[in-house]
Amino acid sequence: MYFAALLARTEDGWEASDTELDNVETLSDLADLAREASPDEDTVLVLIEQEDAWFGVVRVDGEDDPRIYVSDAFAAQRSAYGELLLTDELLGRDPGVDVDLESLDLDGTEDGESDSGDDEEGGADAVPHSPVGDSQILDDLGISEKELRALDADDALSSIADALGAAEVLETVR
Repeated sequence: MYFAALLARTEDGWEASDTELDNVETLSDLADLAREASPDEDTVLVLIEQEDAWFGVVRVDGEDDPRIYVSDAFAAQRSAYGELLLTDELLGRDPGVDVDLESLDLDGTEDGESDSGDDEEGGADAVPHSPVGDSQILDDLGISEKELRALDADDALSSIADALGAAEVLETVR
């Protein structure tokens, strides 16, 4: 189960809208969706949470590239919505190097390696069990890096909205 909402900053405060991500296939699509929520090119936050396991914040300021924060990259990689946010750049990988591991017939013994030992967390492309992205994404909005990193996934979006003064508008779309 996931929840996603857009918070658009206007001159009158924050406006929230519930959003479906079913038709969003790329980060670019998500940024375009956010930009549509604010015709005046004001700040728009896309808030996503997945079953209290992780949360993500995507910030779009006008035509600038989106800024991303994901609370737990390892948990997010198991979600289609998390995969949207976990770009190669965000994970520090070389872009465009996609290897379909399922199509390879590797059992770990090709070069004298044993079958035991490495699990899905090992290797150069391992996804960390930690936050990734721009942890200062909300600094200028009153949520410091330390506060953002301390948030629990089960109440993070409410805490963020509360700090922004947008708790009521977020709850109306929840």
